[in-house]
Amino acid sequence: MVPNDRIQGKNQLRVGRLVKAHGLKGALKLELYTDNPEGRFTPGAVFTLQVPEASPWHGKEITVREYRVMNGNSVVFFEDVDDRTAAESLVRAILWMDQDEDEVEENAWFDHQLVGLDVVRDDAVVGRVVRVDHFPAQDLLIVKAGEQEVMVPFVEAIVPTVDVPGGRVIVTPPPGLFEELPDGTDDTEGSADTEGSADTDDTDAR
Repeated sequence: MVPNDRIQGKNQLRVGRLVKAHGLKGALKLELYTDNPEGRFTPGAVFTLQVPEASPWHGKEITVREYRVMNGNSVVFFEDVDDRTAAESLVRAILWMDQDEDEVEENAWFDHQLVGLDVVRDDAVVGRVVRVDHFPAQDLLIVKAGEQEVMVPFVEAIVPTVDVPGGRVIVTPPPGLFEELPDGTDDTEGSADTEGSADTDDTDAR
């Protein structure tokens, strides 16, 4: 959810990211964070833009003109975005929209639903979610674990279960995320294992 200092009094859900200009008439390819794009991106739907403060779009909303699926890609057209130059100024923008809390969408949660949940690893509570940080590549759960804050990528490989009614999230983090690794392993002896397991950064944001 967008921080309260950006959008006062609104519960908002992140539904997409604009990844690339498409063609010459202002279209943009979408990375979807919703399982109902046809319902979200209807003509006239209004989105709040998350962009850097230096962007000309900072603090503005944008309205959908048309949504299509082209060659397997989700593509959206917006009002007053009529050419490629305008579309390119929106690349990497994250789209948020108002949502009724009674709505239920699979694998989508408000920040306030996640904050305060216990973080469980191997049936033991290792911390508690204190906030959610949103970045273009992925979201991070910030977990208070003892005296430290741990940044946990909010991806299915590391956070396979979110149980809001049960008050917990279950994590399967890589070694070293919540504790320091022992120093007993010789770097040379462990080099093969390190190379084989280094690619653990799953960046498919939920």
